[in-house]
Amino acid sequence: QVQLVESGGGLVQAGDSLRLSCATSGRIRMYHMGWFRQAPGTERAFVAAISWSGAATLYADSVKGRFTISRDNAKNTAYLQMNSLKPEDTGVYFCAADAGITVRLSPNEFDYWGQGTQVTVSS
Repeated sequence: QVQLVESGGGLVQAGDSLRLSCATSGRIRMYHMGWFRQAPGTERAFVAAISWSGAATLYADSVKGRFTISRDNAKNTAYLQMNSLKPEDTGVYFCAADAGITVRLSPNEFDYWGQGTQVTVSS
């Protein structure tokens, strides 16, 4: 069992940056890690994912070039650096861990989830 705790969310203006962190209770190196977000009235959507080694990363088209996912296995922590934030980036951001073989995009494939952290971007 892995417990995930997100932090770093907040209220920012368009164009600002935020860095989200996902601290885990287990050995993060065993899992691919992902970030998802959910705006009110919408389904949880894929944002970014990173393989257990950090060698492979995937991004949603809407965040490519602005967001960077990374991980520090020694600290059992994953990160999401978000630059040039837009109002449409607003939502609750969730960290998730996937014990599968390859990096995947669907939230249904992820095994463990954090409680989420709110990100609000004002125009």
